[in-house]
Amino acid sequence: MELNSRILGVVTLLYLLLFFIHLLYLATKKEGIYRAVWLLLYVTFGLHSVGLAVRWVESYRLGMGHAPLSNFYESLIFYAWCISLIVIIMKKRLYIPLITAFASLAALAFMGYASLSPSVDRHIQPLIPALQSNWLHVHVFTCFIAYAAFAVSFLCGVFHLFPWKGIIPPKTKLEELNYRSVMVGFPMLSVGILTGAVWANFAWGSYWTWDPKETWSLITWIIYALFLHARFARGWKGTRIAVLSVVGFASVIFTYFGVNFVLTGLHSYGAS
Repeated sequence: MELNSRILGVVTLLYLLLFFIHLLYLATKKEGIYRAVWLLLYVTFGLHSVGLAVRWVESYRLGMGHAPLSNFYESLIFYAWCISLIVIIMKKRLYIPLITAFASLAALAFMGYASLSPSVDRHIQPLIPALQSNWLHVHVFTCFIAYAAFAVSFLCGVFHLFPWKGIIPPKTKLEELNYRSVMVGFPMLSVGILTGAVWANFAWGSYWTWDPKETWSLITWIIYALFLHARFARGWKGTRIAVLSVVGFASVIFTYFGVNFVLTGLHSYGAS
């Protein structure tokens, strides 16, 4: 087994431990346990970063030399990394145990699927010609940071629609975090789509081909643009905004998984 696979296997177990420690905190409400949650999150994120870096180095050792962003397996482990990054960046606003618990569960789900699914090829592979571009790094990074921010927005929307009495924070706090998450994700998605268009012109000779992933990325962008317009121009709050965040993330998931498993197109090998 490659070194990066062993490291990322440990990371998967740490995400599982992180989720269970969250459950312990929710059962006991001891503040010291939640401080341990954040300490473990930093350790997990650091080791996760090391695993990605080692995989990158190993690709050079194998004569391929590319960032770990080129296939479905690498996109899954990178998405999990981005979720942890967003949680850490937004720590001051994300000091909400139930949301960090489900964020860690989401990261665990992506890592577990990447590690255990027989349909996911975990070997380091050479880049196909279309991916041999420096635009790969900017495009994939910005898109997945957006997807991670939208995951937090989705959790806020779900907990707003289905409150757990005594566990969920006030709806006003959820609504503010929902808005802040979209404010992080929307410009990142915009940059991702623009860099993707430049990359498409480099790879295929056209900025836009209405490929299924391009189309669904645009649909996702429109939904979150409507979210921001409804909040700023129409003054929408509460349930309507929560519903938009849930619908938006459903579009994100279809953009990511649907194009790989349901539709076919230029992005079906998909890391972005």
